[in-house]
Parts: sequence; structure tokens; C-alpha cells
Amino acid sequence: MTLTIVVAISENHAIGKDNKLLWYLPNDLKHFKDITSGHTVIMGRKTYESVGKPLPKRRNIIVTRQNIHIEGCEVVSSIEAAVALCKHEAEAFIVGGAEIYKQAMHLTDRIYLTIVHKTFEADTFFPEINAQEWNEVLREDHEPDEKNSIPYSFITYQRTVKAEY
Repeated sequence: MTLTIVVAISENHAIGKDNKLLWYLPNDLKHFKDITSGHTVIMGRKTYESVGKPLPKRRNIIVTRQNIHIEGCEVVSSIEAAVALCKHEAEAFIVGGAEIYKQAMHLTDRIYLTIVHKTFEADTFFPEINAQEWNEVLREDHEPDEKNSIPYSFITYQRTVKAEY
């Protein structure tokens, strides 16, 4: 199984503020949907609450320490438990938030990173990507257009040493 992080960050590694996204880039939302549809997505409770419902056409696993039931989702108490539920799948996706990214980073094989070429005031950040552990294998740079007001890049990183789950 390949465990993959999908994340959009600003140049200052910001990913959110007040449990909300910081920008609106339709191409990035489409990119996220294209990558994750038909697969399992793993997210923290706060990320789930910001989305407000299970992501359609995906198996949704929510990681929380709270003993709660969420309709249409599987709820587990750790990132390791979430990964264990996906062991027979080809690929599963970690989709946020900051604490889940931090806990999953050492388990992850691939990162689909969108860099939004601007800095934002935020309260939630993505951890640094250690250049000794990751190789950039693909990059697509995009200029602003009529629907996407900020320049951005889609970057794929592959771990240089296989992650262990």
C-alpha cells in the first residue's frame, strides 16, 4: 500500500486559519478530487468538521480521540489504526489537518503538494519537507487565469527510503 499526503500550502507553509482554507483555487480543488476519488481519505476530526460531510465517492476515515460516531465515516483513535484499515488498498490519502499530517509524515510514501505562491496569515501550518528524505519527481507551474487568481504549482514528492507502517 502507498500512503500519500495531499496538501495545499502557501509559501510560508500555511494551510488554514480558524478551521478554514485560506484561498479559493478551483484547479486545486479539481486536482484534489481527481487524485482522491475512488480511494480512502484519512483526516482529523477538525478537518472533517470544516468540510462538513463525508467526501463523496471516497471511503472516509476520521481520526479523533473523541468517542463519537460520524454517519458515513469510519472513526478511529490513531493514524496507525487508520492506516491499518487500508493495508489491502493500493493507495490511501492523508488529507489533513496539521496534526494528522505531522503524525503521518514518517509513514508516508508520497506527497502531492500544491504550493500557492503567496504568503498568508494562518494558525495552521504544514511541516517542513526534509530534502534528505524526499525527491521532487514532478512539477507543474501554473500562472493565474480567469478562475484561479494566484499562481500555484503542483509538485509530487517521493520518499527516498521506503516508509514503514
